[in-house]
Order: sequence, then C-alpha cells, then structure tokens
Amino acid sequence: MENLGTWISILNQGLPNTLIATIGGIALTIVLSFGAGLALLSPWRWVRVISRIYVEGLRGTSEVVQLFWIFFALPVLVGFEFIPIWGGVAVLGLNHGAYGAEIVRGAVQSVPRAQYEGALALSLSPAQRMRRVILPQAVAEMIPPFNNLFIQLLKSTSILSFVFIHELTRQAQDVLVPNFNPWVIQIYLLLLLYYLILSLVITAVMRALERATAVRLGRRPSRGAARALAGTH
Repeated sequence: MENLGTWISILNQGLPNTLIATIGGIALTIVLSFGAGLALLSPWRWVRVISRIYVEGLRGTSEVVQLFWIFFALPVLVGFEFIPIWGGVAVLGLNHGAYGAEIVRGAVQSVPRAQYEGALALSLSPAQRMRRVILPQAVAEMIPPFNNLFIQLLKSTSILSFVFIHELTRQAQDVLVPNFNPWVIQIYLLLLLYYLILSLVITAVMRALERATAVRLGRRPSRGAARALAGTH
C-alpha cells in the first residue's frame, strides 16, 4: 500500500498535462472538424479540394511522425517552436480534426432531403438553413461518433511521452526505468485505470449531451442514453 501511494503521487504529476492535452485537443478537434467538414460540402470546388487535402493528408500519415514534424522539423523549416504541451495539443487537434471532418460531413448529408426543401420553402438563406434547420439535427447524429473520437484522442495523448512531455504515460515510465521496478504489472494496471476513468468521464459527458440534444429536437434518447438516464434514478 505504501508503494501504491507513491505511484499515485507520481502519476498525478502527469495528470494535468494529460487533461490539458485532452481538453485542448478536443476543443481544436471540434473547430477543425466543423470547418473542414462543412468545407467538404462547399459549392466551391477549390474549398472542397483544400479541405480534402487536409483530411486525407492528416488521416493518411502517422500521428507519431506528425508529432516529430511539429517538434523537430518545423523549428528547422520556419524557425518557430511550440511550447511543448501546446505543440502536443496542435498535433492531437489537427490529426483528430481530419477524422472529425468526415463525421460532420456524413451527419450533415444524413439529414433528410425534406428538411432542406422545407427550409427552402420558408425562404431561409443558405446560412440560416444550415444554422437553424440542418446543423441542429446533424449534431445529434455526430455525438456518438465524436464520443469515440474523443476517447481515441485521450488515448493518443500517450504519444506525447515521445517528446518528453510529462503526461501520465511518461510519469509511469519515470517510475519504472530508474530502478527497473519489479512492480511493472501493477504500475501499468494503475495507468490503465487512469485512462479508463478519464474515458468514462468523456462518455458520461457525451451521453448527457446526447440526451439534451434529443430532448431539444423532440426525439427519444437512444437506447444507450436511455439506459444511462434510467440508471441515474
């Protein structure tokens, strides 16, 4: 038990950086997902081409290599160097934003055609149609896949240990390496527990958002959300 307290204390030192990387990465992912996803549906071909280059370029290359580019190649090319944790946020947001763009595009396209026609009949402008009619319904479809994407982003924060950012995984390595700690199984199980708890927090927030969105649209929550709601009473 004495060892457990020491391990938790050391891992907790990496928790703030993991939270910053996760929350910052999620915020940037949302912005880039909507920007690139809606750009993929743009009536202007050049906008679609630029967005497609971003989406395929980031999805088609290694996230670890992207991390090394940000930290080691970018300063050489342009003379600009990120503060380490914000460089990590940039990599996570850029990479997962490319995946999120396809979620946004697919959700918008899944809105029934009748909704577009009804908004057109009301003489709404394209921006009004998107903001008032299409996006509210599309967002409800985006939430479950975004939940998965955000959990994947959380797990990807572990790659920041490669550039010596002291997040959870790096702290666990610091426990193990100096003395070739024989408690390797217990320490890594504890590390898994940290990620599991954080994943459950993300899922709880997204399910609450899913229920709120469903209520706002006058829909019944999905079965998973309904079970979660029932379990709170």
